[in-house]
Amino acid sequence: MSVEIFSDVPQVELLQWLARGSLKQNLLRAIRLWVWLRSLYGETSDRLLLDDSFTFAGWRDAFFTPTHPKGEGIPQLHDANCPCAKTTAEWLFNTKTGILESQWKRSLLAHLSISNSVEDTKPSAAKNPCSLKSESDLDELLQRRLFGVTRRSLQADLEILEELGWLKYQQQTYHRVNNLPSRPMTTNLAAASTKLHSDELNFLNQEDLAAIAQNLSQEICGIRRFFCQLDYVIPRTTIDSVDDWQHKLRELWGQTPVSAIALNYNSARLGQSVECCVYPVCIYYVQRAVYLCAFGESPDRNTDWYNFRLDRIQNITPIEWTNSAIPLVLQQRYQKRQLPTPEEIEKQMSDAWGFDFYLQPRLMLLRFEREYHERYIRNTFRHDTFKAIAYPKAERLIRQQTPPSQQQELLKVLANRSPEDAYYRVYYRHGDNNVSMRLRAWRPKVEVIMPWDLRQSIADDVSKEFHLYHN
Repeated sequence: MSVEIFSDVPQVELLQWLARGSLKQNLLRAIRLWVWLRSLYGETSDRLLLDDSFTFAGWRDAFFTPTHPKGEGIPQLHDANCPCAKTTAEWLFNTKTGILESQWKRSLLAHLSISNSVEDTKPSAAKNPCSLKSESDLDELLQRRLFGVTRRSLQADLEILEELGWLKYQQQTYHRVNNLPSRPMTTNLAAASTKLHSDELNFLNQEDLAAIAQNLSQEICGIRRFFCQLDYVIPRTTIDSVDDWQHKLRELWGQTPVSAIALNYNSARLGQSVECCVYPVCIYYVQRAVYLCAFGESPDRNTDWYNFRLDRIQNITPIEWTNSAIPLVLQQRYQKRQLPTPEEIEKQMSDAWGFDFYLQPRLMLLRFEREYHERYIRNTFRHDTFKAIAYPKAERLIRQQTPPSQQQELLKVLANRSPEDAYYRVYYRHGDNNVSMRLRAWRPKVEVIMPWDLRQSIADDVSKEFHLYHN
């Protein structure tokens, strides 16, 4: 049987795919699976002299030296030439792979930066051989014997390869496949380097920030000069589930067609868990957390779109498009071949300020104290619709955009404000929590003049705050 050649380099994206969840916890297994694939599908120099149909014992005898122990325990060092004696670093960093060790380690630690910065509080964490919290932990891990594991662990590796579609298991025998599964691919060092400096930086979504990261991501005279600090509020108890859901979604997005999903969601707003049938569109990191943007059912059933915080998702189950539980609005878009796209979300977010892009857009009029504006607001970017306007224009907006019952009151407010202050108009998503938090951060240097109901809501908050501190 003729099979494809596996020449993939073990870069982070491939290892994350092989890990099937938290790469931090499954790094050694992911690297070991990569070696398995080289032994089964690699170039002639890497591929074992093994039939296309084989047993575990057949692979073991072809892979290890004849003196390799055949028992259930971890093999002791018995032969310096046996593959079980090689460290993880020796498998990774050699002339065949062409991987630069320092670059590979930086890429891996950058990928794990969020979870590495959070101390794992699980009782078993101290015993976990793949618990990575620092570069020294990684160095220690790379010196471990990659195949110095039990027979049971190697048998589990084979089962994972079968689940991932690399092997078929029939009549107590494993069989190689003709077509290798689709996966993140990097086939040489030059491509890997390009990927590190382009694709992995594109997520920043800001050309200037991406350029800074690209220019300064390499050490200068042995010293790291660029750092990116993220406020990340995901609780320690659910940090691994975020990795799991990202992995599961990545698998779903690699299928044709992409299926709808039923997800069980612990809604903070409703104070209970609800099930929603949705189409997963994309993932965003916004304001301290990671969200799945999905179309179909929201927890409160008030909108078709919703941003689900990943750490609050309790379960994800793919469902067939024929499932009657799929909401009609989603079913119709599927039948018309007009499933939602990330571009739709970007368009909505460019139309109005706020991450909850599916909420009602409304016009807001703001006033900043002049000195504060000159120091912190002028020459900054907030949103495409965030525009400075002259004092007379602010008056015209009130007359044009507010009903008569509120208009006179707001005109009186404006008349009592200095024309020398800074006035801005912006379209925002009414009810968006991120917009509310930004307005709170600016108080008392900013005043929301309109819309009326938002102004009154802020006044109520300020009154409650005053009584807290005054008393």
